[in-house]
Amino acid sequence: MLLRLAYLGVTNALALLRLLPMSDRDKDAEILALRHQIMVLERQLGGGGVRFNPADRAWLAALLHPLPRTLLHQLRLLVRPETVLHWNRELIARRHARQSQPRRAGRPRTVRSIRTLVLRLARENSGWGYRRIHGELLVLGVKVAASTVWEILHDVGVDPAPERTNSTWATFLRSQAQGLIAADFFETVTLTGARLYVLAVIEHATRRVRILGATPHPNAAWVTQTARNLFMDLEDTGCQVKYLIRDRDGKYPALFDTILAGAGIEVMLTGVRMPRMNSIMERWIQSCRHELLDRMLIWNQAHLLYALREYEHHHNQHRPHRGIANARPLRALPDPMTEQADLARLRIRRHDRLGGILHEYEHAA
Repeated sequence: MLLRLAYLGVTNALALLRLLPMSDRDKDAEILALRHQIMVLERQLGGGGVRFNPADRAWLAALLHPLPRTLLHQLRLLVRPETVLHWNRELIARRHARQSQPRRAGRPRTVRSIRTLVLRLARENSGWGYRRIHGELLVLGVKVAASTVWEILHDVGVDPAPERTNSTWATFLRSQAQGLIAADFFETVTLTGARLYVLAVIEHATRRVRILGATPHPNAAWVTQTARNLFMDLEDTGCQVKYLIRDRDGKYPALFDTILAGAGIEVMLTGVRMPRMNSIMERWIQSCRHELLDRMLIWNQAHLLYALREYEHHHNQHRPHRGIANARPLRALPDPMTEQADLARLRIRRHDRLGGILHEYEHAA
């Protein structure tokens, strides 16, 4: 132990003597080089070897090249000094190669904003070809060649218009939201173990929900009657519906679709085991379970219908919905409060539904 300690003292004293004739610049370069090597080693712990990436090589070559060759041999480097000098020669060669490359001939590259606009028009209008996009640019006062538009689309892999006109399911839902409703069954269990089935519909545009009914036996007669009730309710409220989305559940009889077809409503079936095609309805069912059904005990069918009616009123009249910019289906958002005096005297009253399961807040009179 003492012999080892004496050896370390002598070697460090000799290393200190070596530093005396060195300038401050050389010492700083050595310190930076050693620190960078430590960083490389820490980055590659357990990697099976020391590997310098191009950035490491360029940094060490630029840092150590000005030092004398004799000083390079005295440094504790992970590579030989000749390797560092070789990296420096490669760095200089690549720099000269870039500077000696001839300038690109031909027209200058199209302005980035024009390229972005062309790609936006192609993305938002799947039926537009490059000629149609070129015409739209001219209307906007952007003068480019039609071949330039074609090159922009071709470079990013945008297919020609005939191959982009196939509408996706999401595009169909967005374009037809004003006349689109969705229906679905979901089930719950009472306190006595009886299973009840609930049929509900939701409007895509407003997110308004209608609870059509609940029954322990969703037979053809019951489902058909709910279709008639739905048609009369839509007619009374003046809601113009063109499509109804539903899954392929066997609870829907053929007469269900026939009644809706007679009212001018086309039934759209979702794919097999693809609940995402009816995502808005599925999301509402999840909210209903999380906010209501999972937080209370259902005694019987009458109790379930009462709870669902309360939740329907809460959902349509009070609950904000992110899908429609936090608006409410049947009530418009109030004007924002801007007066500091009003904000300083906020008086908020809470109204409870279903014994406090649902909370609604409003300004006190």
